[in-house]
This record gives sequence, C-alpha cells and structure tokens, in this order.
Amino acid sequence: MENALIAPAKYFFLFIPTVVFSILIPLAGVVVFTYIMAIRMAPLVKAAPDSRFDRLPQRLYSVLKIWLAQYRQPRYMVAGVVHIVIFAGFLILSIRSCSLVIIGVFPDFVMPGFDGVIGHIYNFLKDYAATAVLVACAIAAWRRGVVKPARYAVPAKYGHDHTAEALFVLGLISTLMISESLFEASSVAANTQAGLHAEFLAPLSLAWLFKTALISASTDTLQAIHIVAYYIHDLTFFFFLCFLPLGKHFHVITSIFNVFFMRLARGNIKPVKYGIKDDDLDDLESFGVKKLEDFTWKHMLDFYSCADCGRCSDNCPANAVGRPLSPRFISIKGRDLMFKNYPIYPYGAPFKKSENLIGTIYEEDEIWSCTTCGACEQECPLGIEYIDKIVDMRRGMVDEGMVPQSLQKPLKALEKRGNPWGKMEKKRAEWTKELPEDVKVKDLATEKAEALYFVDSITSYDDRMQAIGQATATILSRAGSDFGILGKLEKDSGNEIRRFGEEMLFQTMKEMNTEAIVESGVKHIITADPHAYNVLKNDYKGLPPVEHISQFIARNVKSGAIRMKSANGDGKVYTYHDPCYLGRHNDVYDDPREVLDAIGGLKRVEMERSRDRSFCCGGGGLMLFYEPEEEQRMGVLRVEMAAKAGANVIVTACPFCLVNMEDAIKVAGLEGQMEAIDLAELVVQHME
Repeated sequence: MENALIAPAKYFFLFIPTVVFSILIPLAGVVVFTYIMAIRMAPLVKAAPDSRFDRLPQRLYSVLKIWLAQYRQPRYMVAGVVHIVIFAGFLILSIRSCSLVIIGVFPDFVMPGFDGVIGHIYNFLKDYAATAVLVACAIAAWRRGVVKPARYAVPAKYGHDHTAEALFVLGLISTLMISESLFEASSVAANTQAGLHAEFLAPLSLAWLFKTALISASTDTLQAIHIVAYYIHDLTFFFFLCFLPLGKHFHVITSIFNVFFMRLARGNIKPVKYGIKDDDLDDLESFGVKKLEDFTWKHMLDFYSCADCGRCSDNCPANAVGRPLSPRFISIKGRDLMFKNYPIYPYGAPFKKSENLIGTIYEEDEIWSCTTCGACEQECPLGIEYIDKIVDMRRGMVDEGMVPQSLQKPLKALEKRGNPWGKMEKKRAEWTKELPEDVKVKDLATEKAEALYFVDSITSYDDRMQAIGQATATILSRAGSDFGILGKLEKDSGNEIRRFGEEMLFQTMKEMNTEAIVESGVKHIITADPHAYNVLKNDYKGLPPVEHISQFIARNVKSGAIRMKSANGDGKVYTYHDPCYLGRHNDVYDDPREVLDAIGGLKRVEMERSRDRSFCCGGGGLMLFYEPEEEQRMGVLRVEMAAKAGANVIVTACPFCLVNMEDAIKVAGLEGQMEAIDLAELVVQHME
C-alpha cells in the first residue's frame, strides 16, 4: 500500500538508516529485561517448595475471572473502574505495540489475521482504547497527586510513599498512548493530503483529534512527527518493560501468574512444609519462617505482585484499631528485602545473606496482631495471601520461644487439659445439667448416635457461652436429631492453636479428636462454633460431613421440622454480624439470614460492612487471651456500625463474637440500648 510518508524502517537520519535503531532498541531492551528477571527469579528458586499445580481448570477460571475480568476491582468503584479501563486498554494496545516493534524493521508487517475486516475493527477499537487509557491516566494521576486517598498513605516508620513512582508510570503509559496516536495520525493526515488511501480513524478519538490538528501541516512536519513519535514509543515501550521489575509496578508482569497460583481452598492453613507428612514433623530441625528463603516461592511471588493499593490494610480490623499491623506492609517490606538481598546493580553483585525476619523486617507485635479474619485476602485483587505467611512466621517464633506473656498460660493449659482455661476434662459436659427435662443429650463414650454435637472449649467452659450449648442441644433435640457429645473425650478443636503457630500441639488435639469421633461411629457432625466448624471441615481429614447449626436450622425450617413463631412486633431492630470463620472462610452467609427471616415480624437491617466485608470482632487466633496494643477495641467499632445501621440487637452465630460483642456494648456505654444474642438462643425463643 502506497504511503505519503517514509516508514521508520526506510528512513535516514543524518545519513544513518533508522532501521538500526529499530533493531538496537528492542535488542537492548530484551537483554536488560532478561538480566533483571533472572535476578528477580533467584530468590524464588531458593525458596521453600509450594504445591500449586493442582486443580488446573479452576486455576484457569481464576485467571479469567480475577485477572482478565478484573472481578474484584469494582469493590472500590472509582479506582476500580479507572484500573479496568487502563488494564483493558493496555491489553488491546499491546497487540499494536508489538506490531510497531516489527514495523520498525519490516514496514509492511501486519499481525496474522489482522489484514482484513478484523484489522479494521481492531484499529477502530484501539483508537478509542488509547483515548480511554489517556483519560483514565489523567483521573488516576489526579487521585494520586491531589485527592490522595488515605489508603495510599505511608506512615513515617515505613519510609516514603509511592506517589512519585505511580505518577511516573502513569506518565509512561500516557506517552505510549500519545506517541502511538501521533504516529497513526501523521500518516493518515499525509495520505489524506496526497489523495492516497488513509486508514479510517475512530471519530473523536485521540488519533482523530491529532489528525484534525495536523491536516494542514507540511509533509516535512508530518514526516518528522511520524519518525519521532515512532521512536519515542519504541524507547518508552522497552524502558517501561525494564522499569516494571524495579518497583511496585512489577505486578503488571507477575499478576497473571500470582492469580493462577492463588489459593483455591479457604479456611485451611498450609502444612509446615510441603512434602512432609504430619507424622514426620518431629524430624524437622526448624519450624516455620525465620528467614526470607523460608517463605515458599508463591509467597515471595506475592511480595512481587503487591500493587500497593492499600485495600488489604483498609479492610484490616487490626489496622483500623491502631494495632501495629498493616498487611500492605507485610508485602512491601518483604519485596524491599528481596530487592536488597538480591541486587541487580552493580552487575555481578553478590547475593546477601538473610538475617532473622523478626526484629529486623517484622516486629513481634506486628505478627501477633493478626486475628486471621481473612479480610485482607478477600479484598486483594491479585490473590495475595497473608494468613499463611503470618502463621508461618508465628510457627518460627513459637519454635524460638518468642511467645507473648499473655498467651503462655492458655497454651500450657491446652497442653495439660486440652482447653485454654485449664479446667478439668470431666467438666466439659456440665452445661448439660441446666437443659430442659425434654432435651436429652447422649454421651458418645457409652452410647451411639447418628450425629455428633461438637461443643468445643469456649462453649463448654465459659459460663455465658454455655447458654449457646444449651440452645443448640434444645434445637437439635426438638428437631428430632439423634445426637450426642464426646464429653470428656472431646479436646479443643485446635483452630486457634494452629493459627497461633503451635503446630505440634494442634496435631495432638487433632489426633485425639479424630480418634474419638471415628470410634463414636457418628454419620455427621454439627457445631455452633464457626472456629470448630472451620477446623473440622478444612484442617482435619477423614471425618464425617460437618455442618454449622445455622445450616441445620435453615434446612429444618425449610423441611418443616422446625417451626417458628412470630416475634409479635417486639419493636426491636435486628442486625446479623457475619463471623469471619463462618462467612469469609466458609461462604455461609445466607443460612443465618434465612433463619432470621423465618421469624415473622422480625425487623432486620444490614450493616454497611456485612457478608464478605464483615468486620472482625477481634476473637480469632487466641485473641480472647492476647493483650495487644490498640487504640480501640474491634468489637466497639462493630457495635457502633450496628448502631449506625439502626439496630439495637446484634445477632451472631459464634461464641467468640458474642463474648466480644457483649463486652463491647459495655465499653461503648450502650447497655440498655443495645444487646447481643446468639442465633441459636434467638431461635429457641421463637420455636413453636
């Protein structure tokens, strides 16, 4: 096809054929990029193993949904939409950018399949894509530089923020959009002037605007713009490629891999070391993560993939109440350490020896502050994992004897008595003495039953929480369930023990409980404690199916086995608080709400933070016994959220949550105005 302008592959500048630059720029870019990536991959090669090649169809689906469709981005609507526009435009224009590199050497090159109608359609779309990306970059720059959302801020102890880098990258992206559009527009303007065939430009697009502005320019001017725009694009493209692995924008390269390898199962905790069976844990010389290379390669890939968007920390309850934890900086400090220990400059620089992470990169209180609620992982648009990293570091601290003073007593009690209160095993079933006469609970040590009610420690021993056990047993009995309890044979389920980092103690609890449950011969398990539900379902092996009491109630309400009477317009306004280990970790959101809605006349409202954005009560990971430094209790913030929603009754389905909610109501000075109740207790009040 005849063109009025000389292509970069045939142009001469000061007697030098510019095709030389068309070859040297990509060659230099690829060489430098390859070198940088080789250094960046070095720590991953030295890292601990990780098993991430299972369930390939589901992993591909995650890539399509979370990476390609940007499914999680609109959870922050403005920033999310802007990111989607830039991301989508980038994908569309990547084809054009790659073809431009080849055009610099072979001027008539056309991407295979793009020489007909598809090519015309693509050119139309890419013109608008470039325009949209430029506008989105301007909005993003304004937000970063002027609006400055709080989640982007960096406390002084963590160094400077990344605003300058973000603005620089937005400038590079804008340069790519402008240079590509100028390259195209100058050619179309020249061909139009010469009466030759000119490519159709999308009306009001960036290229169309440039063409309109240049339509009267001289051929020499258009020729100069054509060549200069091309090489600005070429240089920017390869500079950008090599710049990405140097900072937070590394995620542009790593995100697709991080999403592909992201965790698929929820609620569980990774093994101490992949490839090591539980029976062989005694043979390990060291437990957990103590140095950088103790992290798995996936967790190091997480560090590289953090986009520094702050969504994790913005949703972290520990961060919200002023504890010394911000998940975002778990990743950023990890990435900075990898960059420091594996330098790319000067060439041939030796790798540095890793030091202990705790006390240098991370602080003890920082790691102990996590409640393992999972809000950070739920929010991350790139599949970054935090709970396993934190648990692994806790394992390392426990292995070194670095245990907070307030947690030493409950740990010793667990070792001795199988519960953190240190109470006698024979007292586990004392709560049954206060049951109504028509409610019979079998002792599975001497009797057989179809179902096991796994009570767990807090409901067995806490005077207030025993009411949950009594309500649960009443519901099971009146619904016609043939059930029993393990009594003194039951040990703590171990959910908190494992997440605390005491792996060997967890294994002991698991073995004893598994043996007792299997020998009881029950066909399924029911519990009213989401923590027990989670660990029995996700961390134990070889058990019958596990069900939370809310699921049991909802199922039996639907079947008619449980009938509910009306609330009779009691004037109260109820709100349901989603426990982290029932909701985010196990996707049980609808059953408790269906149960509440089955009570006629009950007025229910939703808190702003509900379902997978629920706010942790503060009770996960042995936090009932931990004494953290914090500005305010998590439970108090949650009670205030309920009050803001117009509720005066908080319904939850977890004994840990109930403890914290009732305490928070007192601390907040809302006694007499607000109350908390467990779902099972509420149902018993309204059963016919």
